[in-house]
Amino acid sequence: MRSIPTVTKNLLIINVLMFIATWVFEMKGIDLSDYLGLHFFMASDFRIYQLITYMFMHGGFQHIFFNMFALWMFGVVVENTWGPKKFLFYYIACGIGAGIVQELVQYSHYIIEGLAAYDSVRTADGIIPMGDYLNLWNTVGASGAVYGILLAFGLLYPNQRIFIFPLPVPIKAKWFVLIYVAIELFSALGTTGDGVAHFAHLGGMLFGWLIILYWKHHPGSGYDKGRGEQFFDNLRRNWERRKGKDTHKDSNPDWEYNSRKKENDEEIDSILDKIKRSGYDSLTAEEKRRLFDNSKK
Repeated sequence: MRSIPTVTKNLLIINVLMFIATWVFEMKGIDLSDYLGLHFFMASDFRIYQLITYMFMHGGFQHIFFNMFALWMFGVVVENTWGPKKFLFYYIACGIGAGIVQELVQYSHYIIEGLAAYDSVRTADGIIPMGDYLNLWNTVGASGAVYGILLAFGLLYPNQRIFIFPLPVPIKAKWFVLIYVAIELFSALGTTGDGVAHFAHLGGMLFGWLIILYWKHHPGSGYDKGRGEQFFDNLRRNWERRKGKDTHKDSNPDWEYNSRKKENDEEIDSILDKIKRSGYDSLTAEEKRRLFDNSKK
């Protein structure tokens, strides 16, 4: 995991450890999700800290696997672009925002269904007191924060092509994000009782979009490119400038020399593109050496 940046790596580790802890405590008859999951704010089990802890809990292996896979796939690029502090703030803020949206959606159900007028509710398991029923409204998972990261990737690199199973060809990141938004919106409006907090997913994206919009219109607040990205953008510009000068100055008729030079230029271009996609830490030792050697020429 050396190539994974600090915050993304630690988020992956914490989520996996919490999943293991949930399983261990469950064997002892203790449901950690009941304490750390996000309860409806009108339920007796609700605690304000659950707006943060809920995003480190998961409901099963498939749930945590896909969330962590997406966090690794997109979080690495976004953190390398923004830097650890900005990335961590964004991730936590999207998670909290997703939780707030989920609470509002649950409250709308509470009002629309007129639950305040009842003392009990009939369920598949029988009639239970209203207080116990509201405590069943419990949300877990990092999906809201992860969907925020997905949105950030799509906005930062809209034309970056990525593969989506089962599509046989890559599509641009901006279309990838729009497809996921459409799926979540359709699922939120068209399905009920599937156990998935679709509005929380959309809430994570909404808060992410608002944060990025604010950063974009207030450059001093941190939307400007991360220092690492600025450095490599400058490196690429200097490289392109030097290549242009070499092209005009080079009058060496030696075919072999020109061939080696062209091959070297293409290799450096490939390395710089890799940095743009995945950050400097994604380079191999040999690629770092090649970049350093060429920067001295």
